[in-house]
Amino acid sequence: MDETSDEPPTSAVLLDNCHFSQVIFNNVEKFYVPGGDVICYYTLTHNIVPRGKDWVGIFRVGWKTTREYYTFMWAPLPSDVHGDTAVQQQIQFKGLLCLSEAYYLPKDDEYYQFCYIDQDGMVRGASVPFQFRAETEDDILVVTTQGEVEEIELQNKNLLKENEELQATCASLQKQNTELQEELKKTQKLQNGLESLRSSTEKLELELNSLKKENKHLKELDEFKEQIQNVTSEKVNLETRLKTALDHMDQLQSQVLNYEKDMDNLVRMDHDKTEQLESLKEENRQLRMTVTQQKEQKKELEHRLENLKGTEANLSLRLQNEQQQNRDLMKELEEQRHLFQMLQAKKNESDEEKQKLREENDTLLRHLSQTRDVSSFSAASQAQAPVSAPEGGCLVFGNPYYAAEANLESKAARTDSIRKCPMCDDIFPEDIEASDYEAHVHSHLLECPLCNETFEKSNQQVFDDHIFCHDLE
Repeated sequence: MDETSDEPPTSAVLLDNCHFSQVIFNNVEKFYVPGGDVICYYTLTHNIVPRGKDWVGIFRVGWKTTREYYTFMWAPLPSDVHGDTAVQQQIQFKGLLCLSEAYYLPKDDEYYQFCYIDQDGMVRGASVPFQFRAETEDDILVVTTQGEVEEIELQNKNLLKENEELQATCASLQKQNTELQEELKKTQKLQNGLESLRSSTEKLELELNSLKKENKHLKELDEFKEQIQNVTSEKVNLETRLKTALDHMDQLQSQVLNYEKDMDNLVRMDHDKTEQLESLKEENRQLRMTVTQQKEQKKELEHRLENLKGTEANLSLRLQNEQQQNRDLMKELEEQRHLFQMLQAKKNESDEEKQKLREENDTLLRHLSQTRDVSSFSAASQAQAPVSAPEGGCLVFGNPYYAAEANLESKAARTDSIRKCPMCDDIFPEDIEASDYEAHVHSHLLECPLCNETFEKSNQQVFDDHIFCHDLE
């Protein structure tokens, strides 16, 4: 193998993918003498463009890849690299005897051949096999007569002619092979295109099925359009029914106005239900607009009524349904009215409880004032009779100050110098300001912003019900 620091470019491409006709080796001997120089003659055809890393290697016959070379020489570049004519080249391998003895390569029973490899590691040409062996007695020169020489020359000319014909035939076959390979590539491309067309066909079939489904959906849309037309006619019928409903609503409007202030929440619920029917009652949402718009709607409804006398049977059925809905609405209105009456009764009860609590609160405040006066005096004030407090049992929710009051009266004798909160039992010094003490006591109370009635903070629900009763008023 060649002792060089620059390894030639090789590849693992199989022989089936190589092109042996682009470089033709000429005058290859049957055998070369070991130790002598070997000159390799070859022709670069117009089908190859030589490059700087092309090389010629010696391979043992039976090689599989270009990595199996024994030695190589860089192929010289011709003067006209891009010429269209064939170029004759030669390379001289020197000292093969030492090289072969070093690597035990040439043997009498083994054959070798030249191969031209481009810089991509692809085989572009290969020679006929030859051997490395010494001269034998069989190679002694034999003297022949002139006639025999002429006969040999004639045979050589015939053989050369046949060789040229075979080379031409080989070139033609190689050309045909190249064309067949190109056709094979085209066929493969066509097969790939066919596979692509098949996949495209499958996609088109899927799209066709999707279009069929869409067509079916379009038919359903046509049916839906017919239904829309029917709904439009029903809308006209509803507009006619609306005229009748308007007349009835004028009668109910006076009653509804009397309950609007007390039934704001119910009116909001009714408004939500009215919004759900906006798609079928576009004009009904505009009933509370100006009187002029109502008159114009009535004129339009009357005009439509004259044009739709032929649909009296369907109108009658739709009108009956709407009347039934109207009766349902009246029933719901009665239920809401009954609910309002219940709420009003509950409000009256709450007012009564509020009045009782207000009286109890006044009593407690008076008692609290008296207690504050008692705590501010000295021992002489202890003999003063305590103010009688109402019993806790007479209150609806109980007297929250009763226990604190009793506690204050029982400990008045020994707590002359302190004040104690009747709600949380916090103790205050005697010199605390009365306003501060009252502010602390009031911090335990909730005061109604409407009627100034007070509640314990622990009775948050009672306070909320009280505020709700004010909302109903």
